[in-house]
Amino acid sequence: MKAIICAGPSTTGKTTVLRQVTKRLISAGHSPAYLKVDVQYATEDETFRKEFGIPVKKVYSGELCPDHCNVMVLGDALTWAAQEKADYLLVETAGLCLRCSPYIDKAMGIVILEATSGMNLPRKIGPMLTLADVVVVTKIDLISQAEREVFRARIMEAAPGLAICETNALYGIGIEAVVKKILASAPVEFPLLLRGNPPVGTCTVCVGKREIGWQQHFGVVRPLESDMFYRGE
Repeated sequence: MKAIICAGPSTTGKTTVLRQVTKRLISAGHSPAYLKVDVQYATEDETFRKEFGIPVKKVYSGELCPDHCNVMVLGDALTWAAQEKADYLLVETAGLCLRCSPYIDKAMGIVILEATSGMNLPRKIGPMLTLADVVVVTKIDLISQAEREVFRARIMEAAPGLAICETNALYGIGIEAVVKKILASAPVEFPLLLRGNPPVGTCTVCVGKREIGWQQHFGVVRPLESDMFYRGE
């Protein structure tokens, strides 16, 4: 089985891209399954079930970061997809934690960015972009050619060598290049490992302590005028 992890900021067109990909995978004789990981509300799974009749699952992360939730549930999701006799598992994650990377080592990671989101976006999203295999730029019809070139240059600056596919996903323009890369990707390998290193997250904020100010916390803390340090035992 091949696993395709699709991340990106909200409203970039992740679902639209994956709908176009799913349509083409089915036409090519493949059997995809779809997993949606979101925080508290999503209906994309129902869209895929009704439109394509494929196996779908949905997970709400709730109090857990969606990228962390993705790490927790992905092993079960691959088992489920195998039981459904799928040969591709398409995972759409909310991708809200810009410091994390939701991708699996030795499986394809795709980040979706919309061209209208600002020329400096590629400089801001860190490992979600730099650890991906492919970046799909959507909504290219809504900006000028000059803006497209600047956006592409910003991506290449942040992640040299990353494959870039420019698309108008709503009409399926440019999707064939994305599908070609997905078809050429390697099957998942076990044991599953997260790509890259997770951020240092030993802090009391993550476990629910609400007081403001670094003096009220222990673990990894950071004042305004200096770097991070570890406080407490």
